[in-house]
Amino acid sequence: MLRKEQNDLLTQTGPGTVMGNFFRSYWLPAMLASELPENDCPPVRLKLLGERLLAVRDSEGNYGLIDEFCAHRGVSLWFGRVEEGGIRCPYHGWKYDVTGQCTEVPSEPAENGYCKKIKLTGYKLIKVGDVLWTYMGPPDQEPPPPAWEFATVPAEQSFTSKRLQECNWLQAMEGGIDSSHVSFLHGGNLESDPLFKGAKGNEYNRRDKAPVFEVAESAGGLWIGVRRNAEEGNYYWRITPWVMPCFTMVPPRADHPLHGHFWIPIDDETCWAWSYDYHPTRALTDYERAAMIEGKGIHVAYVPGTFRPAANKDNDYLIDRAAQKAGITYSGVEGIAMQDASLQESMGPIVDRTKENLVGTDNGIIMARNRLLRAAKAHAEKGTVPPGVDPEHQKVRSAALVLAPEQPYTQAAKEALMAKPGVRQTSV
Repeated sequence: MLRKEQNDLLTQTGPGTVMGNFFRSYWLPAMLASELPENDCPPVRLKLLGERLLAVRDSEGNYGLIDEFCAHRGVSLWFGRVEEGGIRCPYHGWKYDVTGQCTEVPSEPAENGYCKKIKLTGYKLIKVGDVLWTYMGPPDQEPPPPAWEFATVPAEQSFTSKRLQECNWLQAMEGGIDSSHVSFLHGGNLESDPLFKGAKGNEYNRRDKAPVFEVAESAGGLWIGVRRNAEEGNYYWRITPWVMPCFTMVPPRADHPLHGHFWIPIDDETCWAWSYDYHPTRALTDYERAAMIEGKGIHVAYVPGTFRPAANKDNDYLIDRAAQKAGITYSGVEGIAMQDASLQESMGPIVDRTKENLVGTDNGIIMARNRLLRAAKAHAEKGTVPPGVDPEHQKVRSAALVLAPEQPYTQAAKEALMAKPGVRQTSV
């Protein structure tokens, strides 16, 4: 369990908080590039780390993330007119560029330079892969651009989605590094979901419901190794990389695409669950891409016109008690992603970790919390650059493999856990 002050530190990410400043050390996925599809397109409202922001794309294709509200009298610039290299407030015509710099105040003489004194908070917004990334920290500490493999392979090899999750980022992320629940919660879907079925590893997941965790520190976070019994006395290993603060990658199955998540705080009680699928050596098939768009695998179907899942807390996640009783789905909720989200949201907006009773299969979560606490405090007190900021820490993969008992996974899977262009994933 955590003490209350530790739980507060890890879950509070607004401006000026320890964890908020920690998150602001990284390039974070902010939007799908498709949300700003063309120059001078309508702006998009966005809330990240407790800040209400506006994403814009100007006449030259430059992206920017600026304070949502006009510096004059606080009107939301979402109502603004995007024109000629900027966005103009519809109330009194004040105009801003994509950096937040005011470029025109029509009521003031141009020669007095008044507009030069006005600048909204503004953050960089860059396109890498099919995602727009933002850096919200001090400009003089800006790290190199993201180097995650899913965002750097050719476009035909990758697919990314996002969904609203109505709980704190930490309890969502902890679900992403908890491999023990797969045998229960997802057991019914391993052979029915088109992006999971047909893998030999599915059999090991369903058969051995008491996995053993062996967790090791990595340069960027942790390697979370989980072993189950396989044939002939060997072990089936599933190894999940967790890279600070919130990147996880699910171990692969057969030749299905690799996949994983980012968990990005909107505020302290909601987060964006980003989900990516990619294959390092081939294009995604039409069948795979269609399944992802439909909401299979780790993706979801949406309420039309939003990024809120169609199955949500207002409709009890469309739970089917008959399917639950028949064993079709263990929880009665359909879909890998919503099975996770429904239970994580059921804990409440911010779970009280002082009441927990943890066991051995929670070791990955325990070590992740400890590593986060140490790194966040070192960043706050000493200015230490957090793990995971370095692009080299981002060049990782998950892996699944069968090993003899005497083979430590940290050595046997060392090469498999490194992202190498043109090299197939290690999978079972």
